[in-house]
Amino acid sequence: MINVRGLAALAIAPLLEERGSLKQSLADSLQQCDEKDKSLLRQICFGTARNYPKLQLIADALLERPIRKSDTHIRALLLVGLYQLLEMRIPAHAAISETVEAAHQLDAMRVTGLLNAVLRRFNREKDQIIETLYDEPVFLFNHPSWFIEKLKHNWPHFWQEILVQNNQQAPMTIRVNQQHVSRETYLSTLADMDINATPCLYSEHGITLATPIDVSNLPGFDDGNVSVQDEAAQLSTSLLAAQEGEHILDACAAPGGKLCHLLESVKGISVDALEISEKRANRINENLERLRLNAKLIIGDASMNEWWDATQYDKILVDAPCSATGVIRRNPDIKILRKAEEILAISNLQLKILNNLWDMLKSGGTLVYATCSIFPQENERLIERFLKQREDASHLPIEASWGVERPYGRQLFPQPNGHDGFFYASLKKADD
Repeated sequence: MINVRGLAALAIAPLLEERGSLKQSLADSLQQCDEKDKSLLRQICFGTARNYPKLQLIADALLERPIRKSDTHIRALLLVGLYQLLEMRIPAHAAISETVEAAHQLDAMRVTGLLNAVLRRFNREKDQIIETLYDEPVFLFNHPSWFIEKLKHNWPHFWQEILVQNNQQAPMTIRVNQQHVSRETYLSTLADMDINATPCLYSEHGITLATPIDVSNLPGFDDGNVSVQDEAAQLSTSLLAAQEGEHILDACAAPGGKLCHLLESVKGISVDALEISEKRANRINENLERLRLNAKLIIGDASMNEWWDATQYDKILVDAPCSATGVIRRNPDIKILRKAEEILAISNLQLKILNNLWDMLKSGGTLVYATCSIFPQENERLIERFLKQREDASHLPIEASWGVERPYGRQLFPQPNGHDGFFYASLKKADD
């Protein structure tokens, strides 16, 4: 049986090959893990991914020559071992011996001597090695160099704050289903159960927990009283301002958090939920069923119109595919997987989606554009590009106390014990 360090290496290895996601690969490793060790496995995997830029620099400093790129399990195992010695309170001898033992279990016995020597050297010389690396921006800020430079250029007044928050663990935020229970009542229920929680600052239905817990321990979760959703994502419903009788499109809708919040908040609306991935669409169905809500689910590509029946919508929510650079706290594998050259391709897709869906909006209708990105190329500059192409589109400034007002839309940055990084813009289609 493979120990926890070996299972962690199996989860990290695909990321080093720039494929999949930590969520996918960790799910496979968790299936092979003893129940009592699952929390430790998650901690090691998320911690290794979160600290990957820093750990890779340490590995480069320790190795006389790099481990072959094809030996991803070995590279992953070394990073897992270094993470334990750098950030965890596990005794060094246990971390080293268990990591070396994992090499045996992964049929990599030829590198056990190397792993043992490198990890022991780091444990002995940790302070000196860190001192030699401390002036490296990649080490200091624990992000890829391209990310740091792009952030400096885009946000000269905010870049360090964003990087600091990206390295933290995101809080667990939930959304109360107001059709079932008020936020005040639910907060009282949590207090009665000794679950420390506070109301969100900007979402009237949001609550942030002091400590994350399993959803099975949330009172009324199975009955649809509450859902897990970041506060920034909860703001879409108030921006859309749907009215009874309206026909609305939620594009790129999976996993369905914004869709369900909309349906919980406004009665008498009909909503089409568009999602390109059938697998991800299953998540939408699961959420709708748990919350006892109804929407028409359409499997289709938001950048194409083959699925459209030519019926125009009163309002459209576009939760556009993006770099996800505003949610690195929740998805630290983005530090490994995301590349600088991808941003242009992503923004071009976003523009294609916007242009395609705009034709589906009624005259006088409103479109709300959202991303979980912090890069203006995908956000305010994208909206500027779109407005130059569409004479019948105008920008609606968002009057709000959250985020930073931009020439187009509002930008949110990840906050301590608060919301993730997000962007919103509202657009209005001219009347005929």
